[in-house]
Amino acid sequence: MEDGKPVWAPHPSDGFQLGTIVDIGADSLTIEPLKQKGKTFVAAINQVFPAEEDVNKHVEDNCSLMYLNEATLLNNIRVRYSKDRIYTFVANILIAVNPYYDIPKLYSPDTIKQYRGRSLGTLPPHVYAIADKAYRDMKVLKMSQSIIVSGESGAGKTENTKFVLKYLTTSYGTGQDIDERIVEANPLLEAFGNAKTVRNNNSSRFGKFVEIHFNEKNAVVGGFVSHYLLEKSRICRQSSEERNYHIFYRLCAGATEDIRQKFHLSSPDTFRYLNRGCTRFFASKDTDKQILQNRKSPEHLKAGPLKDPLLDDQGDFNRMCGAMKKIGLDDTEKLDLFRVVAGVLHLGNINFEEAGSTSGGCTIKNQSSQTLEHCAELLGLEEDDLRVSLTTRVMLTTAGGVKGTVIKVPLKVEQANNARDALAKAVYSCLFDHVVTRVNQCFPFDSSANFIGVLDIAGFEYFEHNSFEQFCINYCNEKLQQFFNERILKEEQELYQKEGLGVNEVHYVDNQDCIDLVEAKLVGILDILDEENRLPQPSDQHFTDTVHNKHKNHFRLTVPRKSKLAVHRNVRDDEGFIIRHFAGAVCYETTKFVEKNNDALHMSLECLVSESKDRFVRELFENSNNSKDVKQKAGKLSFISVGNKFKMQLNILLDKLRSTGSSFIRCIKPNLKMVSHQFEGAQILSQLQCSGMVSVLDLMQGGFPSRAAFHELYNMYQKYMPPKLTRLDPRLFCKALFKALGLNDVDYKFGLTRVFFRPGKFAEFDQIMKSDPDHLAELVKKVNKWLIHSRWKKVQWCALSVIKLKNKILYRTNACIMMQKTVRMWLCRKKHKPRIDGLVKVRNLKTRMNRFTEVVAGLKEGKQEMSKQIQGLEAAIDALMVKIKSTNMSRIDIDHEYKALVTRSEQLLTAMQNKKKEEEERERLRRIQEEMERERKRREEEDQRRKQEEEDRKLKAEMEVKRRQEEEERKRREEEERRLQIEMELQLEAEREEDAARQAVLEQERRDRELALRIAQSEAELIPEEVPNDSGLRSTAGTTKLKSLTIGPQVQASKAAAGAKKYELSKWKYAELRDAINTSCDIELLAACREEFHRRLKVYHAWKSKNKKRNTETEQRAPKCVTDYDHAPPVKKASQQNPAPPIPARQYEVAMNRQQRYFRIPFIRPGDQYKDPQNKKKGWWYAHFDGPWIARQMELHPDKHPILLVAGKDDMEMCELSLEETGLSRKRGAEILPRQFEEIWERCGGIQYLRSAIESRQARPTYATAMLQSMFK
Repeated sequence: MEDGKPVWAPHPSDGFQLGTIVDIGADSLTIEPLKQKGKTFVAAINQVFPAEEDVNKHVEDNCSLMYLNEATLLNNIRVRYSKDRIYTFVANILIAVNPYYDIPKLYSPDTIKQYRGRSLGTLPPHVYAIADKAYRDMKVLKMSQSIIVSGESGAGKTENTKFVLKYLTTSYGTGQDIDERIVEANPLLEAFGNAKTVRNNNSSRFGKFVEIHFNEKNAVVGGFVSHYLLEKSRICRQSSEERNYHIFYRLCAGATEDIRQKFHLSSPDTFRYLNRGCTRFFASKDTDKQILQNRKSPEHLKAGPLKDPLLDDQGDFNRMCGAMKKIGLDDTEKLDLFRVVAGVLHLGNINFEEAGSTSGGCTIKNQSSQTLEHCAELLGLEEDDLRVSLTTRVMLTTAGGVKGTVIKVPLKVEQANNARDALAKAVYSCLFDHVVTRVNQCFPFDSSANFIGVLDIAGFEYFEHNSFEQFCINYCNEKLQQFFNERILKEEQELYQKEGLGVNEVHYVDNQDCIDLVEAKLVGILDILDEENRLPQPSDQHFTDTVHNKHKNHFRLTVPRKSKLAVHRNVRDDEGFIIRHFAGAVCYETTKFVEKNNDALHMSLECLVSESKDRFVRELFENSNNSKDVKQKAGKLSFISVGNKFKMQLNILLDKLRSTGSSFIRCIKPNLKMVSHQFEGAQILSQLQCSGMVSVLDLMQGGFPSRAAFHELYNMYQKYMPPKLTRLDPRLFCKALFKALGLNDVDYKFGLTRVFFRPGKFAEFDQIMKSDPDHLAELVKKVNKWLIHSRWKKVQWCALSVIKLKNKILYRTNACIMMQKTVRMWLCRKKHKPRIDGLVKVRNLKTRMNRFTEVVAGLKEGKQEMSKQIQGLEAAIDALMVKIKSTNMSRIDIDHEYKALVTRSEQLLTAMQNKKKEEEERERLRRIQEEMERERKRREEEDQRRKQEEEDRKLKAEMEVKRRQEEEERKRREEEERRLQIEMELQLEAEREEDAARQAVLEQERRDRELALRIAQSEAELIPEEVPNDSGLRSTAGTTKLKSLTIGPQVQASKAAAGAKKYELSKWKYAELRDAINTSCDIELLAACREEFHRRLKVYHAWKSKNKKRNTETEQRAPKCVTDYDHAPPVKKASQQNPAPPIPARQYEVAMNRQQRYFRIPFIRPGDQYKDPQNKKKGWWYAHFDGPWIARQMELHPDKHPILLVAGKDDMEMCELSLEETGLSRKRGAEILPRQFEEIWERCGGIQYLRSAIESRQARPTYATAMLQSMFK
């Protein structure tokens, strides 16, 4: 606010916009956008972030930004996207924005060569850099790696997956056919598993985990594809703007005429499974002309083909056929695949009608007879058997009659349609499983050392209507987000703590409760759904009610009517539920949940296709049945849970991910229209928040994303080291290696078992981790050189140590001599100890004789007698001392004579003390007499003073009488002057009337003369002119001047209104509060304004402290124990020539009557505590509180000029807390006398500083300003 620097504030469509802070609210900031000057809006204080100095600057790694927050992250991605730089790093996590067009040379073979073997940070961010990092980590750490590609539908996950596979097989393949097969398998999987959706033209409707396996020499030897949750509901129905799987349209558009006639194919609009969605082909101008007219639907002919730079149905059909050939599928197997696809299309065209019999069943319409024949032919089934199986259901009896009797139950039209669709889903699902199996068979491998897996699975999905597929996909994303949190946030922080790196903890939302809601045993939604499927008559409504009943108060689950969208509030409680996922709340409509969770067919249909005459179809279902545990129950459909199968696959996948190293690619969708160069900031910000990138920013500020164990580095170099280096400890060797390379100590940190590297320092890390033999040998030379250098220093230190040892020997020789002398002295002393002790005691007794002399000196009577006794005692003591010295007396004799002398001295002392007490008693009586004399004199003085006061009262009474007389005299004079004024006004009125009459006479004379002149002109007479008497005209009446009365300033209406409402100040501007404090006379309003003003200062300083620049020292306005807020720059001074403003009388009185308190506490500024760790140069912080708020502040530091601050002028630099909030009044020894404060204030030039502030109208009225102004007057 004080320097006008821009900040990022929320924007509904752009995510964030630039603006400046213009005011500080209660819990918010008022922002003025830079693009809309004059307009302001209010934003929450925790949603406003500081901006970089140059907002158009971009960096390759977001960790290189000065401010790490979600606003600068979004802006950096926006700037890079506008320059076609779609990849950005956040430490070692890659953010990829879908450009929706081909960027030239971005994925060329030259680019692949450029990134090969290069570490992160040395080249611009790229998906190839992540792929190469995974390969090098696998090679160095001897551990498999995983690359998790995540993002919304249409964000580019599939394309980035293909680029990773292409890079790995091109860069590190063996150059054999298997490398090409791995790449060519992807178009085949896309044809059968991808489809056009509203959000993506090439959306993967299944998840896949592609493993590329490497041998001991780190070369590609094979691959394996695992797939998850194919969206089978799309086979039978799509929305109006979406399509079925690509294979159906490519077969219709690109198949040869022979295949078309053989499989009875036509345009897409003729098939039920295609005509309810979009029936247009993807084609360019050239390929659209090549497609025959009879293969195009009316919609295609009317609206033209669909456009996409990566899709072309006819061209993709030809490429798919080529891919089939390259991966080893012959023409027969290719035709088998096409035949089953065509059979599924014809199966969907079979229609049913109610039968005329009383059985209540249905039959196939006559119009569908030809279709039934084509379907049976293509799937290798008997036409009659297919007809019966579609219209009836087989039941086996278990009780009553003959056990095992087969009963055929006719189906209704709706049941027959469901059976037909279930068969179509089962056939296509088995076909897709077969395609994946054949793909895996085309690149087999005998042995594998490690692998690199690439996970491409549907991202978090939320539509207007969400069903079972979205539920499973979002459950999968919850698990993957938990894995991301564990790997990037939780495990990372636990590792830092375990290794003792001292990195600050980053808090994140744990979604384990949401995962438990879905997969917990017995009470999880998936288990509840399985239990519903096992009931005799399952229903979606009963399932939904059970879910709500078992999780009534669960935070993550709620009913649809509580949704924020109106369309979801119309859903009944038994028709859906809302789950609060990590990315947001999603409303699931449970219609067909039970049906979609069952992956089994009716027994009659399953037996029918399992016994097909066509070997290919029969093998499809045989392979499928081998993997299932089918338990048929009489009269009941077998049950195979789709949800639990997916849960088991997902847990296996996550176990595999946890056992590998991981890299993350976060794909971002820039806009919903899927067009290039359009950046929707708010939508992208939502994706960044959902993907956990904001939490990663907090961790990466002080984190170490790269690391290597000491023993791994040691083992890598051991075979290249000479024998003398192999004896080194691994940790010492790593230290020597880093010193030899000249790495900066700030860029890495040693833990207990590993070395860690800062973000953006992968180049240095990779320089060490390269396993090139020549490079390793060069590093070993550097290590050897460093060791020689360090050992030479050790030799020097050893020489110094020898010199020190010589000096120590000399020192100990002298010490031995001293010890001998001391021992001799001790033996001698032991021999003469009794005499010495006796002599010491007698000598101490003689020393006490001084006290006797002092007592005698204080006596007034009997001095000579006492002096003789003392002299006698002293002579006895001297005689004993001579006797001890000259004769060999024993300890007992010495003690006996000593005690006799002590008893004699005590008796003498007692006698002197008694005499002293007698003298003191006489002295006390004398003092009492003197005190009585003083009291008599005091009473006399009191009487005199009372007489004087009586005289003063008399004089005051006389003065009051005299004042009253003067007052009466003044009133008489005023009455006389009022009477004279009235007379004067009457006289003036008479003069005005006389003057008016004179003017009327003169006017009449003028008119008469003019008439006479006109008559004379007509009679040719000459009338002499008369000089008119215009004295009346020239006379001017005196005007009475009125003195204008000046009206004093009024209190502003806003302040009066505020006072009436008990001072609602939350909407007042910052300047209004400051002016009210400086000018208001209302005590209550002044107190309220002061409180609101200081509260806003606290909010502002808290925001500024939170968003300070990294690596910047925090400037304190007060000691740490008082406040933690930063100081603001001083306010600009006004002109020094303006006179000091007068203080209103009432405010002056309030200022004088408020309680004044003064404090002093020690204070060391943050910048000085590192220069003076022992606190020898301790400073002092002084504060003067005028009532509850600070009025003056001082800082005194050694070797520095004193810092003086006064309220009003230096508000932004002073302590903004009230006296109670600072806790100063509770600190022992903190409060000082006013005199002490004023002496220091005056000595430091405070009077001149405060006077200049008052003269420049910058000081707020306080007790100090009032006292200073009164002193001036």
